[in-house]
Amino acid sequence: MDFEHSDRVKDLLTRLRAFMNEHIYPSELEHYEFVNDYANLWKPWPKIEELKEKAKAQGLWNLFLPHEYGEYSPGLTNLEYAPLAEEMGRVPWSSEVFNCAAPDTGNMEVLAKFGTKAQKDRWLMPLLNGEIRSAYLMTEPQVASSDATNVETEIKADGEDYVINGRKWWISGIMDPRCKLLLLMGKTDPSAPRHQQQSTIIIPRETPGVNIVRNQKVFGSWHSPGGEAELRLENVRVPKSNLIMGEGKGFEIAQGRLGPGRIHHCMRSIGQAQRALEIMARRVENRVAFGKKLSDQSSIRQDVALSYCEIEQARLLTLKAAYMMDTVGNKVARDIIAAIKVIAPRMAQTVCDRAIQAHGGMGVSQDTPIAYFFSTNRFLRIADGPDEVHMSQLGKIKIKEYNELPA
Repeated sequence: MDFEHSDRVKDLLTRLRAFMNEHIYPSELEHYEFVNDYANLWKPWPKIEELKEKAKAQGLWNLFLPHEYGEYSPGLTNLEYAPLAEEMGRVPWSSEVFNCAAPDTGNMEVLAKFGTKAQKDRWLMPLLNGEIRSAYLMTEPQVASSDATNVETEIKADGEDYVINGRKWWISGIMDPRCKLLLLMGKTDPSAPRHQQQSTIIIPRETPGVNIVRNQKVFGSWHSPGGEAELRLENVRVPKSNLIMGEGKGFEIAQGRLGPGRIHHCMRSIGQAQRALEIMARRVENRVAFGKKLSDQSSIRQDVALSYCEIEQARLLTLKAAYMMDTVGNKVARDIIAAIKVIAPRMAQTVCDRAIQAHGGMGVSQDTPIAYFFSTNRFLRIADGPDEVHMSQLGKIKIKEYNELPA
């Protein structure tokens, strides 16, 4: 494995860092104050579209889309995208500026990989152009949705249409007025084999019957403008042509969608941990307590050293996972994808916790981004499958693998 960046990636990384320094970091406070003002609830930050156009003009656009998607992709591998995603992760909202934000990224991959030409023309192209946003409807309140086969939302054929009924919650992005597309996972045939009961279908956001039950806060935040919400789907009618791939393909689509999404989250988590460590190092070097700098305290030095070690370990594991996804495919790489999905958010949460402690009261305030990084990574330990599910599957894989080895 060679993790040396190609000349193209070095160039992209240099230009991305310059863009972050010129446009993103100077806007952090303004963005924070806007999205946390209740008067602006569910309103996009006014400057976001301007920054998107600048990023697009500089070729810093859709960098996430894997090279195998041909004409729709800038041609990067997962390994090549990793340092770019890490850089964007240092300011979480910046991913949208480069059209690399979830849940749009996963939805674009689904449409690019599995969609018909008509579905791509209608939905993928506006997403690739950053003209609309989207949401993914899988998780349900009444079942343990970490096992996707549990979903109960009904997708029932009726003439030339499907009629959809059910409940969904923790639906990210649906409150954004730019959200025009919903991809829903539900059941078309509960009597089919377990992993062939589910299907994925396109629902235009304004379709009658898509009802918001309530908005959901994450650690006290509305996460405006996209938010999270609980939905009630009542006799939602869409044409059969909106089904993706065909009946019974929903679980396969979901697994294909979540693999890249999980590693993208991990890349961004590493960027947040790295930035938290840098902020911590500056703080302890310039803060005096009990007659000496915090950086002279052995416990502080140990916290910095451990954080560095843990970030490097997670970064290398993420790069290996990206390399394996590129070379042997997501299915073969599922063990290391599961491993990094457990490791990266935990690592980032731990590093941020140390950085918060070093800052004292300032660490839990809006004066640094560290508290936001901490809560984001705590949330990520549940999103895209909780730690326990990944560890259970990983343990099962490894027990089987090691028992097949010669004694």
